[in-house]
Amino acid sequence: MGAERQDATDEYGMPIIPAPGDAAARKRQAIIDAALAEFLAEGYSAASMDVITNRSGVSKATIYKHFGSKERLFLAVVSGVLPKTYADLTPPARALADAPDLRTALVRHTTELARILLRPEIMLLRRLVIGEIDRFPQLGQLWYLVTYDMNNGPLVEMLTDLTAKGELHVPDPKLAVQQLVACTVGIPQLVHTFAPATPVDDAELARTIGAGVDLFLARYGRPPGWHGPA
Repeated sequence: MGAERQDATDEYGMPIIPAPGDAAARKRQAIIDAALAEFLAEGYSAASMDVITNRSGVSKATIYKHFGSKERLFLAVVSGVLPKTYADLTPPARALADAPDLRTALVRHTTELARILLRPEIMLLRRLVIGEIDRFPQLGQLWYLVTYDMNNGPLVEMLTDLTAKGELHVPDPKLAVQQLVACTVGIPQLVHTFAPATPVDDAELARTIGAGVDLFLARYGRPPGWHGPA
């Protein structure tokens, strides 16, 4: 079997790293953990391969054997973490099914989403991707796709279904989801992206999200005399 190309990438521009055996897998995980800590702390340019080598306990030659270059290591590490961002998020349809009413469901869902995205490690990752977006635009694209697949897409389906049932009037579900996220999660996320020392105030978070959901429902609730789609 021929050697794997060191510059191979997937359809998103992320490096394709061949799966290792058990012993090599442990080394690779040590490299990934050390590299993630270093990249989050220092960014891409200032991150030291020597520090990653020392922290992982793996030789520099082994790191380059697994990943090929610092750039590919960075992309592989960050792209591997991004899909895990929403792992703890309850699917919107389940949140709606478990709630007594739509407002409660939307408040619960957006609050849960906000608490996930405001986790210190997620905020660090967000700032890292923003800081490197010009050098690695594929990371921004991947973040967008992951967000759509894990949160926005399911919400679009839910709003489409609720409109069909006559419970909401949402002509453009994709736009409506963007507006919902912007006026709930987007406000605290913006603050904590650029003011990382700001503590999360639970009362203020609840007030912001509640007001955002009310604004959303005021726009997309059933208008008087509306009996659902034609």
